[in-house]
Amino acid sequence: MPRDNVNDLLVFLAVARERSFTRAAAKMGVSQSALSHTIRQLEARLGVRLLTRTTRAVSPTGAGERLLAGIGPHFDEIEAQVDALNDLRDKPAGTIRISAPDFAISSVLWPKLKAFLPQFPDIKVELLQENGLTDIVTERYDAGVRMGDQLAKDMISARIGPDFRFAVVGSKSYFASRPEPATPQDLVQHSCINYRFPTSGGLWAWDFEEEGREFKIRVEGQLVFNNIFNALDAAVAGFGLAYVPEELAIPHLAKGRLVRVLERWSPYWDGYYLYYPSRRQSSPAFVALVEALRHRG
Repeated sequence: MPRDNVNDLLVFLAVARERSFTRAAAKMGVSQSALSHTIRQLEARLGVRLLTRTTRAVSPTGAGERLLAGIGPHFDEIEAQVDALNDLRDKPAGTIRISAPDFAISSVLWPKLKAFLPQFPDIKVELLQENGLTDIVTERYDAGVRMGDQLAKDMISARIGPDFRFAVVGSKSYFASRPEPATPQDLVQHSCINYRFPTSGGLWAWDFEEEGREFKIRVEGQLVFNNIFNALDAAVAGFGLAYVPEELAIPHLAKGRLVRVLERWSPYWDGYYLYYPSRRQSSPAFVALVEALRHRG
């Protein structure tokens, strides 16, 4: 096969998988116009339309889906074989892509990576903030991070963080004109800062526990975020009550910027786990990373 054909097929794979010329161009380090030109040439040469383009999205046609399914696994296998050559190096090497929630990156991954990376200069780690339940296989991540109760059964997992609690917090200015809630049910009388799940689009119902019984409270308010740090900032600014990881709230509580309520109803959550498909077990770089991230408490 001529080399140009191989390059054109790689461009097609990138655009078809990303469903975007913009993201594919950024990933490949070329311009969108160059990718578009390549796709047009490939379609003209094959005599079929491979991609449907609209102002908002790109999706494979029937012929494009067939080509994607046919050649995708072969190129993946070639990439895997090239990556496997890293096993022959004296030092672990390679790029590892991890999908993780914002709080997991700041509280678990980054603190441990700061010690790990200087020891392994040939290992590159790409952290992608994803607060939804991302399909790491479809999105071509090497691993993902979730709490223990969200792990898929067909994945291998390693615990990387301790159990933790969430805290209901509000500013002193917010409570200046409102009584503190005495029970979780009182939250329906308060302005609360909601969190929307990126995957399902639903609003998060706040979790509580009393005498071993778990229950949820659905709250209302003026603000909705899909980032826990934004919710915390809004609470500090006095816009309502937020439900955030205890670790994030503690510095603000210590300085008097926030007040914590309903603490005795706050349950402990199963901590974060790194999870991945079995095919990643053999990479020395990945094994080294898992050992560095593993929770030993």
